Amino acid sequence: MMSRLTAINEETALWRDIEERIDSIEELVDLSIAEGDSSLEEQINTDLGQVQSQLESLEVRLAFGGKYDEEAAILAIHAGAGGTESQDWVEMLMRMYLRWGERSGRATKVLDLSPGEEAGIKSVTLEFDGALAYGYLKSERGVHRLVRLSPFDADHLRHTSFALIEVLPRVDDNVEVKVGPEDLKVDFFKASGAGGQHVQKNLTAVRITHLPTGLVVTCQNERSQLQNRESAMKILKARLLELELAKKAEEQSRLKGEHVEAGWGNQIRSYILHPYKLVKDHRSGFESTAPEQILDGDLDEMINAYLKTTIGVSEGTR
Repeated sequence: MMSRLTAINEETALWRDIEERIDSIEELVDLSIAEGDSSLEEQINTDLGQVQSQLESLEVRLAFGGKYDEEAAILAIHAGAGGTESQDWVEMLMRMYLRWGERSGRATKVLDLSPGEEAGIKSVTLEFDGALAYGYLKSERGVHRLVRLSPFDADHLRHTSFALIEVLPRVDDNVEVKVGPEDLKVDFFKASGAGGQHVQKNLTAVRITHLPTGLVVTCQNERSQLQNRESAMKILKARLLELELAKKAEEQSRLKGEHVEAGWGNQIRSYILHPYKLVKDHRSGFESTAPEQILDGDLDEMINAYLKTTIGVSEGTR
């Protein structure tokens, strides 16, 4: 409730600030007319430009009409076609989203991570807290393509890598998702990744199988069984919510997107580092010639460009 109250207060403050700016502009206009003072015109135009910029930045909020847009988000990244290259690409994307969370003041957490054999990460699941986390990150689901000179190729040739991103709303206690103890099979095993001797020697990793659906979730990133079990249950509940919504209203494509292979022809966005520099979102047409800035977490402009394309489009026809 406090999180919801904070979000409402922030929204109200934004619109009150705009209202005060408009009132101030009206007073300047009246003063300029009454006194025939044209010198105020520059100030009026400056203030109008600032209000217009504020309104344009707020326009994207019209895209947040979904039931779970205000919730926290769970974002999973999976390596696709490209082997070690794609696993390294997953690690780059993980850093990008963690930096975005840091830039936007959202608390982030690595719920689970499966390292690659040689380098990089096979898959990772991240949690993003804060207002509208899911509303913003839902724009990122799909296949992300990277083109660069390979650091793993002895001939330093150009390689193309793919990664698939899933985004789910985190299920809080106020959302009913029924999971009975009899529906769960819980296994404990040794963590396979880095984490120190304590993690390697003890059965800290957790695998939970939801028997009715066959869903399997593993977590091994924390140092205790209890913490890993809590993280696994978060992910499991999010995926069960996704299935329930798909059954009731065919919303699976909205929450996660239809299943696509992480390979050629399915990408929603391309990050090209060689032979030229360009990031292009193939849905909105947004382009940036500063991929380093994007990969450092500066995603707001690109995310907003996509969200604006969804305004006024019904969920069933996106």
